[in-house]
Amino acid sequence: MPMLVGTSGWQYKDWRGVLYPPQQPQRLWLEEYVRHFATVENNNAFYRLPTREIFASWRDRTPEGFVMAVKASRYLTHLKRLRDPQEPVGRLMDRTVGLGDRMGPVLLQLPPNFRADTGALDACLRCFPGTVRVAVELRHTSWWEAERELRAVLERHGSALCWADRGSRPVTPLWRTASWGYVRFHAGSAEPPPRYGRQALKSWAGRVAAAWSDEDDVFVYFNNDTGGAAVVDAARFAREAAALGRTVSRTPSL
Repeated sequence: MPMLVGTSGWQYKDWRGVLYPPQQPQRLWLEEYVRHFATVENNNAFYRLPTREIFASWRDRTPEGFVMAVKASRYLTHLKRLRDPQEPVGRLMDRTVGLGDRMGPVLLQLPPNFRADTGALDACLRCFPGTVRVAVELRHTSWWEAERELRAVLERHGSALCWADRGSRPVTPLWRTASWGYVRFHAGSAEPPPRYGRQALKSWAGRVAAAWSDEDDVFVYFNNDTGGAAVVDAARFAREAAALGRTVSRTPSL
């Protein structure tokens, strides 16, 4: 599998004229998106978990080889705060079965005020089938102080610590905890905001290339959707990674 580069979501009205033709109806945006990208991070599921039928419709509307990562429901991560994870994880797995072979990793993003609790994280990750890859995005600094315990939990489950950027700099340690990687870009510091500058993208391509070989699976998503910044930056990041000899999935020719 090449390095898969895409965006976090695809249903943004201000992408008209950037990725979507101005007159194209919104119901055809997914079909247009998959012409340009081979992967997407589905963040709809975070706000309201779709039915299995909706996941199946996304499978039917995407080409063979397309990969859809799924952000886990905020019910599990923000409301339950990983307590009693078996039922919400089971429901997520039951619904995403509709994606079939389009199913990519699950992203668990914990709230910024969720302090380190490696026991709760371990119990949650145990609920996922062994065939499902889970990336974990942690945002409270206490997790980094629990490095030894945290790394042990993630490595035991084959879970990737999500590398995250905000303001054109890493906001997580760049620890490799699995044979695969997951990277998220939230907001760059270039003009116009929230764009990323070329140097930031080049530096990130170098970090990823240094950590994983061309044979390893790495998923890279741009979450700076405003004004189509994610579309432009994903394409530019892909070019920087390709310049380092990496095999990269399709991105728009801007």
